[in-house]
Amino acid sequence: MQPRTLETKRGFTMAIASTHEAVERAGHVEVRGIDYIPDDERQGHPRALFWVWMSCNVTYLYFVIGGSLMLLGLSLWEALAISVAGNIWWLLIGWLATSGPAAGTPTVIIMRSMFGVRGNKVFGAGLGVLIGLFYEIVNIALATMASWALLEHIGITTSDVIKWTSLVIVTLASFVISVFGHATILKVSPIFTAILAVCFIALAAFVVGAADFSYTAEPLAPADHFAMIMLGLVIVASNPISWGTSADYARYLPKNTSNRGVVLYTALGSAIPAVLITALGAIAGTVIDMTDPQLTLEKIVPGWFYVVFLGLIVLSSVTNNVLVAYSTGLYFQELSARTKRWATVVITGAAALAASAWLLFAAPSFIDTLNAALELGVTIMCPLVTVYGLDIWLRKNRYDGLELYRTDRESKFWYSSGIYWPGMIAMVVSTAVAVMSADTTLYVGPISEALAGADLSAFVAPVLAAVIYVTLWRSTKPYKNVEARPTA
Repeated sequence: MQPRTLETKRGFTMAIASTHEAVERAGHVEVRGIDYIPDDERQGHPRALFWVWMSCNVTYLYFVIGGSLMLLGLSLWEALAISVAGNIWWLLIGWLATSGPAAGTPTVIIMRSMFGVRGNKVFGAGLGVLIGLFYEIVNIALATMASWALLEHIGITTSDVIKWTSLVIVTLASFVISVFGHATILKVSPIFTAILAVCFIALAAFVVGAADFSYTAEPLAPADHFAMIMLGLVIVASNPISWGTSADYARYLPKNTSNRGVVLYTALGSAIPAVLITALGAIAGTVIDMTDPQLTLEKIVPGWFYVVFLGLIVLSSVTNNVLVAYSTGLYFQELSARTKRWATVVITGAAALAASAWLLFAAPSFIDTLNAALELGVTIMCPLVTVYGLDIWLRKNRYDGLELYRTDRESKFWYSSGIYWPGMIAMVVSTAVAVMSADTTLYVGPISEALAGADLSAFVAPVLAAVIYVTLWRSTKPYKNVEARPTA
């Protein structure tokens, strides 16, 4: 490393140390945001990640997704198989999480390595904020609708004033823990997990007891059948693929933390509830109309448990939003570095509130809008997490957190005018082809149309992104030389 660069990096270290002196504590607003985490503030074991990821994935959204598989006209056993296959993507999310302890920075800063300091504003921070806001909106909408149903069930008429009040309360509940930050999330995750798990186990007992395991779907033409299977895989895969922010929750772990442990606890904590609850939604679809399960489920559960179920929707949607809002705030901070982390959570929360109001009061169909957004989201998220995962592999997970934190022209990640072209090209080309391969309720791409409606976006996008990124990364000598430079 050149002496001047080393001196600059030492300056960054001193600035960080002088700015933030206290290690984060539960119940206190987290001081750090997109900062580099020094070694003396790293602690913990990767097993804590299991509870963090389980608490946000014991969620009603999977129940809705499982029901959507039945609405596509699939058989129960096909839906169950897709529930497993689509959630295999959680292994990749566990792999992405290993970059957190290695770099000591959140996901959005690590992405500077694959897009450049300036390019990251678009394909890292920009896309991250949009994806995060989408899931915040979905969670708020689901929780708010459940709160309305709960109020009606106990005899309270939901006037417009009450509906708006419920929306605001749900939104506030969704973001308050995220404002406090990482340590508080770790502290409350096991508690939320225990409460939600007990409720879902009870729900499973009632659903399985009423299920029609001899259910037969209306026969589809072979081409249509294949298209629905592909679409189902896309819908299920869309949720794990959206969690490319997994490094955010592992970055406080020591640098020498076992990669295997990080992958295992992240993937299992997420996949176990995701598979089981998606499968439960599919099973429920054999006996009730899953177009609006929060109303029709009342037919197969006792009256007293229906109240619990509606409360379950509210709580699980809020706990899912805890992680979503936290990461979205970090993404936004990359766009507005002078804004404190807690303030970015508040700002993105206000935007989510406004968009949720439109979805609840003005959108023509919540389920159709949700499915279309999930399907189209895959065209962006698939290549994004693929490029990220390959970058970890190509660099052997050797990230220099202090260097990543820099934004000046001498940073190793400034590349060409602040842009790393291999990542940018891989994203643009693979996303464009994925969009042309998509088949959604709002849009059918020309490639999908030529294949009788088969949606191959979740398969085309990662393969194409991988080929382009690896080829350009290995063949661009100046960039290879940059990566060959020793880290501090």
